[in-house]
Amino acid sequence: MASRDREPFASLLLYYLFKWTVVNPTFRLYFRGRVEGAQHVPKQGPLIVVANHASDFDPPILSNCVRRPVSFMAKEELFTVPVLAPAIRLYGAYPVKRGSADRSAIREALKQLDQGWAVGVFLQGTRTADGRIPNPKLGAALIAAKAQAPLLPVSLWGTQRILPKGSKVPRSHPLTVRIGEPIPPPPAKADKVLLQQTTEQCAAAIHQLHNLGR
Repeated sequence: MASRDREPFASLLLYYLFKWTVVNPTFRLYFRGRVEGAQHVPKQGPLIVVANHASDFDPPILSNCVRRPVSFMAKEELFTVPVLAPAIRLYGAYPVKRGSADRSAIREALKQLDQGWAVGVFLQGTRTADGRIPNPKLGAALIAAKAQAPLLPVSLWGTQRILPKGSKVPRSHPLTVRIGEPIPPPPAKADKVLLQQTTEQCAAAIHQLHNLGR
């Protein structure tokens, strides 16, 4: 089956509905958010969006700012909830078993790319308190190599201050999202050394954008 250039139509509708009614107004008005480098985003075709990660708010903010739906992994249990399951599937989430091997997540990401989605990967794998990436994982580079899809580095600046420890209400803190130029994927059969080089290139690009501050 040939891969798609764009996401499923129903998913696009849901994305734009949620973007313009909830996410973008919140980002622009409440968080005084701004975006730089949106011209670097390919409008269609497989794409791996790689970013730093400091907040649970990062996935919708990231998808909003790159101006196309971005598919993220979610824990398998969420897909058993009757109303939530079809909604998050339409929005591009794909299930991964808690504690499963990276291979499972990579297979699911490749399926999403084949359907025309951009796939989002946080290079650190987990949130960090300062939004930095001290120990980037190789998963994004491996997916890029298998799919031969470019990697798009994105810096999310300020999101760690949205919901500080002990706070139950999101704070109105200024946010800046910077998007860098796409990075070519490693060769299809790249060894660990090449995957590491690409991973470090992505992390360095994100840090360079992040260091620009507000």
